Amino acid sequence: MAHVLILGAGLGGVVMAYEMKDLLGRDDTITVVTRDPIYHFVPSNPWVAVKWRTRDAIEVDLAPVFQRRGIDYRPVPATKVDPDNNRVELADGSVVDYDFLVIATGPELAFDEIEGLGPDGYTSSVCHVDHAIEASEKFEQFCKNPGPIVTGAVQGASCFGPAYEYTFILDTELRRRKIRDRVPMTFITPEPYIGHLGLDGVGDTKTLLESEMRQHHIKFMTNTRVARVEPGKMTVEEIADDGSVKKTTELPFGYSMLIPGFRGIAPLRGIDGLVNPRGFVLIDEHQRNPKYRNVFGIGVCVAIPPMGPTPVACGVPKTGFMIESMVTATAHNIRQLLDGQEPTHQATWNAVCLADFGDSGVAFVAQPQLPPRNVNWSSSGAWVHNAKIAFEKYFLRKMSRGESDTFYEKAMLDILGIGKLKKTEQA
Repeated sequence: MAHVLILGAGLGGVVMAYEMKDLLGRDDTITVVTRDPIYHFVPSNPWVAVKWRTRDAIEVDLAPVFQRRGIDYRPVPATKVDPDNNRVELADGSVVDYDFLVIATGPELAFDEIEGLGPDGYTSSVCHVDHAIEASEKFEQFCKNPGPIVTGAVQGASCFGPAYEYTFILDTELRRRKIRDRVPMTFITPEPYIGHLGLDGVGDTKTLLESEMRQHHIKFMTNTRVARVEPGKMTVEEIADDGSVKKTTELPFGYSMLIPGFRGIAPLRGIDGLVNPRGFVLIDEHQRNPKYRNVFGIGVCVAIPPMGPTPVACGVPKTGFMIESMVTATAHNIRQLLDGQEPTHQATWNAVCLADFGDSGVAFVAQPQLPPRNVNWSSSGAWVHNAKIAFEKYFLRKMSRGESDTFYEKAMLDILGIGKLKKTEQA
């Protein structure tokens, strides 16, 4: 009889609960602990931030779904992770013991690392649905008195797709409102070039995204570091290859959305052997922590070294399909441990991404996500916008039904040759 505790109920945590439940025995139990009782489809947040979606349209109430699946659900924030004693302390004073812990918390958003950054400062965010709703209200006020817009990501960010998406979605919405001609737009990023994405590019994303920027009259600045943000103005430093400040620019803005840096959540930070100095969970090739062998990490919370040195810090993104491959490997590895075997399953970390631009978009497939790759493909067109809408509806339906993989999804991925587990695993 084993108890599996899953910390976090975002994309990784919810799918982990579904897949793990399918593999456990009748007497085994699962508990999911999370601070957010309602699941929100994070890739739709850029749409929420211009009121193309409502909050209700992208959320799933997890409590009845977990109850139906026989999964214990505790929507209470964790305050302390104690891997030495196999327990997690919660904000209500209770303690949850575990035999296996799967950390799927996602990141903490490090707005405080830059003066004036974030919803409590002078910029907006699309990293959480609450932030996206607040961003939509600020955008409505902005449209009454248009001016310059600054979008992008700051140093230490590791999720660049939403920054590009929201920039082009804003462009589309401004054109629909017939005020685009009154809004100069600038995109700033720590990436060494447009389309780097923290992945050294995928296919020809550099050319595709640079071309889109020029066609939509969006200026861009790379190798940038945000020094501070003030009301209506931010100070941005362009960094040379040797790390020196090449140029300092003051950018005026009437509205701004910047992706912040990420770090591990507070209950994880500082635990020697579990996390790195930034608070991200250390894992081996089986998603397992090297020190605490009954602890696994999946999703944005795991530590992945950057692609290589860059003048400004750029993190590696963890895309949806990559996270799902981590989930599948982890679930099978825990099952093996319960059967008295050593883990053999390894996630492919393949990446499939649909970046919507409002009326077009860019898609890419990277197998694996980190180069060198077996598949390195990107494309653009209006079909990407339609494909993301279809995927949103499919994924939300899957979450509400308590399913991880449907037969149709598995069949399609098999046809495309996009797997979740490496073929080198032992039978």
